[in-house]
Amino acid sequence: MNKIMVSVIIPAYNEGENIELVHEALQKEFAGLSCDWEVVFVDDGSMDDTLMTIRALAATFPEVKYVAFSRNFGKEAALLAGLQHAGGDAVIIMDADLQHPPALIPELLEGYQEGYQQIIAKRNRNGESKHRSFLSSLYYKAVNSLIEVKLCDGEGDFRLLGRQAVDAILSLSEGNRFSKGLFSWIGFDQKTIHYDNVERQNGDSQWSMKQLLEYGIEGILSFNQRPLRLVMYTGLIVMALSLLYIGIMFGMILARGIDVPGYFTTISSILFLGGVQLVSLGVIGEYVGRIYMETKKRPHYLVKESNAKRDNREQSESTAKTSTPEKMEQ
Repeated sequence: MNKIMVSVIIPAYNEGENIELVHEALQKEFAGLSCDWEVVFVDDGSMDDTLMTIRALAATFPEVKYVAFSRNFGKEAALLAGLQHAGGDAVIIMDADLQHPPALIPELLEGYQEGYQQIIAKRNRNGESKHRSFLSSLYYKAVNSLIEVKLCDGEGDFRLLGRQAVDAILSLSEGNRFSKGLFSWIGFDQKTIHYDNVERQNGDSQWSMKQLLEYGIEGILSFNQRPLRLVMYTGLIVMALSLLYIGIMFGMILARGIDVPGYFTTISSILFLGGVQLVSLGVIGEYVGRIYMETKKRPHYLVKESNAKRDNREQSESTAKTSTPEKMEQ
């Protein structure tokens, strides 16, 4: 392997039990590789001893870098911070809970040496319950029918990005970020490797069902205008059905002279059209709200402390206005 610098980005929120374990696993893997490396932990406002554990590792091991947020800003902000502070030629993104096996790092690096800019680790769903696999498959089919980029079931954040791909991600300045979609949108030559599902080493998942649902909605709204078009099409369909219903009722009155069931018809129409209008306003409101948040130009995150320096490449500097000012890092 040619001598390169590899950065490993690990977002962490209340992962105090896993920090030392994942660092030991990384040390074991890189001990057999002829490359320089660093690990950039991003503490996303943890409430446990995550930051204290990371500080202790950084004081002992020179390869350990970290960025600590002033509060919880979410995983998307943590991923962005990691990319902005990673100085490697190749950047690996993985979770702290060891569900992303460090043992795959050599295989990821092989793909990088072959010239790929994205080497994606795709999780097999062997061993998962049929119920969960079905819901996951249904989710991806629904999302892919609504967005302009393609998301694959089992492909998450666990991947290696070449420097060209990293710079492309950092050049995107939107405030509402959806990394799965961004990874797909930038393109570049890609390779996929597969691995079996791994259980968490310690602790519980920090993702609730509500957060997963909100994340899915964020992905749908971040990458297309199809929901707005769907609202328009729904309105046209409702209008057509209403005209058809009026025509049928009018025809029955002329042909048979029947009484029109006015109360039932009126109430049903009002409730149905009211529901359509509320859903339509909700979809439009989501887009307007995102436009409003974009105009505020708030940083994605604020840094409480850090021993890592921002990467000074030209592409990274283009995102300075939408990320933490350098002077805030200690």
